[in-house]
Amino acid sequence: MTPALLLVGYGNVARRFVRLLDESRAALAALGVYPVIVGVATRRHGCVFDGRGLSAGDIDDLLVPQETPLPSSVRFITESLEALRAVPGLTPVVVETTTLDVVAGEPATSHVRAALAGGAHVISANKGPVAFAHRALAAEAQAAGRSFLFEGAVMDGIPVFNLVRDTMPAVNVRGFRGVVNSTTNFILTAMERGEAFGDALARMQADGIAEADASLDVDGWDAAAKAAALANVLLDADTTPQAVDREGIGPDTGALAVAARERGHRLKLVATGSGRGADVSVRVRLEELPADDPLAILEGPANAIEFDTWPLGRVVMMQRDGGLEITAYALLSDMVTISRRARLGDA
Repeated sequence: MTPALLLVGYGNVARRFVRLLDESRAALAALGVYPVIVGVATRRHGCVFDGRGLSAGDIDDLLVPQETPLPSSVRFITESLEALRAVPGLTPVVVETTTLDVVAGEPATSHVRAALAGGAHVISANKGPVAFAHRALAAEAQAAGRSFLFEGAVMDGIPVFNLVRDTMPAVNVRGFRGVVNSTTNFILTAMERGEAFGDALARMQADGIAEADASLDVDGWDAAAKAAALANVLLDADTTPQAVDREGIGPDTGALAVAARERGHRLKLVATGSGRGADVSVRVRLEELPADDPLAILEGPANAIEFDTWPLGRVVMMQRDGGLEITAYALLSDMVTISRRARLGDA
């Protein structure tokens, strides 16, 4: 299979994804996957398209700051997918990595809709579409006979959604609890050691892990969007980040973290969901956890999530390391999943 990748957004994650594709060429070829990047759309540096393929160098050379208003990204997706129909042997895949919008999940949701309407599969590391419109988008993808995958939306490359969808058949997920924001966990553990809030946040921004708008992390919006996404997919909810009972962290939280540690506990920002359908309850709150709690042992940018299931009981997944390549891997993993589905369909 030759996925023709149309990248919508070209920030830190998308750039790392492009490099990871080159680093993984041999491994992908062994799986029968031969991706080619055919287009990139950005907010400030224009758009580029070439159905014959673009290298990382091509993209960097062609994307330049724009002084005039850019064409609509939805229009770019639509026109690019129309052009790809003339190129045989390609499977169009739109890769959505624009910045999270916690108000309405736009324009990412419109990007997904345009891609599905144009006959493309969609891979997203953006939490917005699944946090605001999962039910509708899943139905649109099914009607179009296309995949809408978003493993990178929660816990980066750790297969949270794949775990339930592909390896836990007939399991009922009754709830979840987790530390799902790397930046706030890093800051909380740093403040336990006496580091200033601002210094710890600056380190995460320098590493490209913290959101461009730091308030999305520290005010709890990123965790709320992930909690809404988990609830929508695993608990059949139809909620949004705005409906999540939310709190964040700030400079004053350091004293609380230190005091909890002195009592033998750990202070964590925990995302929790329980119930099903219209009865789902979702929150993101600071919690003081016993030292032996699986969420309490997390250090630095580590994340973990615990599923309450029947009949398997409680299942915990932990991500000890963070980094852009982990989120980029989620995109690569979803691309391989699309290829596998295509082969099964052909069979």
